[in-house]
Amino acid sequence: MASFRALPPSLVKQASRARALGHVEGPDASRIHVPVSQSVVDCGVYCDGTRLPGKYTHAAALNKVHEIEAEGRSAFVWIGLHEPDEHQMQSVADVFGLHELAVEDAVHAHQRPKLERYDKMLFLVLKTVTYVEHESITNAREIVETGEIMIFVGSDFVVTVRHGEHGGLAGVRKHLEASPDNLRLGPYSVMHAIADHVVDTYLDVTDLIEHDIDAMEEDIFSPRSQTNIECIYLLKREVVELRRAIGPLATDLQRIGTDHDDLINVEIRRYMRDVLDHTIKASERIASYDELLSSLVQAALGKVAMQQNVDMRKISAWVAIAAVPTAMAGIYGMNFDHMPELHWTFGYPMVLLVMTTVCFVLYRNFRRNNWL
Repeated sequence: MASFRALPPSLVKQASRARALGHVEGPDASRIHVPVSQSVVDCGVYCDGTRLPGKYTHAAALNKVHEIEAEGRSAFVWIGLHEPDEHQMQSVADVFGLHELAVEDAVHAHQRPKLERYDKMLFLVLKTVTYVEHESITNAREIVETGEIMIFVGSDFVVTVRHGEHGGLAGVRKHLEASPDNLRLGPYSVMHAIADHVVDTYLDVTDLIEHDIDAMEEDIFSPRSQTNIECIYLLKREVVELRRAIGPLATDLQRIGTDHDDLINVEIRRYMRDVLDHTIKASERIASYDELLSSLVQAALGKVAMQQNVDMRKISAWVAIAAVPTAMAGIYGMNFDHMPELHWTFGYPMVLLVMTTVCFVLYRNFRRNNWL
């Protein structure tokens, strides 16, 4: 990638706004590069489990690590990026020697959860999930929001790339910095901490979704409630999204203990097995939710069919009752001179009495048979 010079903050802001609006085109678009610092969330150098004071650029941080390693001590750099563009990501990749295929995945995102190895570096993709609060499941339009975290781990560096507004790693970094013993295990301790944090959110989100499913189940089996099948399909869609975010991860995490033991020490592999157990637990929950929602769809369809059957019986009963006066009124409404009881004084009251009696008998029979 061609090198770029840093721009004044005002010009950076203007260039970012113009590019977002699509106003930068032609040869000028390729010359305006936003500095890497605009996408850097945090960059720290860690030596013997402790973060060194000071602020570093990604290049200066790696140089500092090399200086410490030359003294015979262990150190690594952890840089966190949020939605970098191609130029920013390529600048980081040039410094840390990241593989171009992994860099492309990190920029464009929308990757499935996976663990890939490039020589002495691991590339882990995690789907982040967050629960969208809502007053009622019937009014919700989205229940789960997903994002991504890509982790590049080498012998002396960790590069994390986050996509999405949630899933920040500030808490993870603060927790690690308060635990020097874990940081002494090296860069792969950061990978474990991030994976553990993300997988724990899976369990939290599945607990909250379970409450939604319980509420929906109670609503469906309530005798006088109106069944909204659209809400069930919405929740099932969110569960499918969760299954895609969690399911593939378990297989790749299992490979850590067998395929990458030359990179990851025994202690970290033990920790990763705990992460794997939580991942499997979350995946099994999602599978059970999917089956339960499929059953609820069938139950809802059965309830709707039953309600339609009841409505049709009521309509048929009222039609039968209304047919009696309609038929008699139609007969006596014909203009014939010779009709039974046409000139009888009590003919009209008698016809009304017959219609009322027949309608009452029909209503009582329908009512007795639970048609009305």
